[in-house]
Amino acid sequence: MVTTVDLLRLATSFPYVNELAAIANASTDHISFLSYDESFITNVLGPNASQELVAQTSWAAFHEAGVYNKATGKLYATSNWVGDFKNPINVTAIDIHNGNKISSVRYENLAEANGGAAFYPVGTAPNSSDGQQIVFCDEGDLQKPSQLTLVDPATNTSRVLINNFLGRNFSSLNDVEQHPVTGDLWFTDARYGYWQYFRPEPVIRPQVYRFEPNTGVVQAVADDFIAPNGIEFSPDWKHIYVTDTGVHTYPGKDNLTGPASIYRFDITNDGKRLHNRQLFAYSDIGLPDGIHTDTHGNVYSGVGDGIHVWNPEGVLIGKIAVANGGVNNFAFVPGGLYVFNANKLFKVTFKAEGRTVKRDFGL
Repeated sequence: MVTTVDLLRLATSFPYVNELAAIANASTDHISFLSYDESFITNVLGPNASQELVAQTSWAAFHEAGVYNKATGKLYATSNWVGDFKNPINVTAIDIHNGNKISSVRYENLAEANGGAAFYPVGTAPNSSDGQQIVFCDEGDLQKPSQLTLVDPATNTSRVLINNFLGRNFSSLNDVEQHPVTGDLWFTDARYGYWQYFRPEPVIRPQVYRFEPNTGVVQAVADDFIAPNGIEFSPDWKHIYVTDTGVHTYPGKDNLTGPASIYRFDITNDGKRLHNRQLFAYSDIGLPDGIHTDTHGNVYSGVGDGIHVWNPEGVLIGKIAVANGGVNNFAFVPGGLYVFNANKLFKVTFKAEGRTVKRDFGL
């Protein structure tokens, strides 16, 4: 069922705010849809939208990443840090073609996995899925550096792509995306490993980077963040979106006046630099973590009460509401998406198509 939000009423009524919150939090085993604009119903949900709880674990298996690998037929997520070096972050493999069976795996050269993206050999055509692997952001620990690690889940092999900025340690790499034309890796570096007490004190600014896997060239391309987090391209590759989750730093020390924001940059014509920073959106609850776009340019981000969807102009058009902790990240698949709610995994079926789906699934 879809709840249509009355924006004029919302603008003047705190009791109505509470009514909408009650709808969003009505069930911990059920997803609700809230429409703030008709385009959410027509272009995102479509006529046959549905949702279901497909898996539940005893640990927070479904936290970050969310990358499909064609060779194995599995979706790969990363678990949450549980404060124990003897039980580090693991990769959770979800067999989406075989009853969503769950298994955990660890890879060499991957100490504390967080964000991830499909990786293709540089020069591969944007419509080809040949050679697909996964690049993970490894947050590192007190001994191991933070780095980008390339994993081939079909062979259980891995190698480090980059673990420093021209000799300086990264703080705690968070999320990454590969440009589908240039093959460059764009990634964010926040301080969450330090704030969560498993990384040393930072020695570098929180920034966004561009890295050329074939040449080793690395550039800092954006700063002025507290916590640069999720990163994503627009479907025409003209823009890049970066979330700043600086509202949340040390556990228990959230600052509600800090950024819970999404910034949009224009990518220069040569595909190497950013300019024209704009505040694209601000989350009304929690913080925007994982971020993805669909083929129409709508922007989706996991927040404190689920997934928020903005149109390309930055107007909130709808919410995929998930109670009890909201959503850190999610993954588009053909016909919908998988939603990560810590120890619960939901599947939403709807009309919209994710930016990366055709290539990642070899369609």
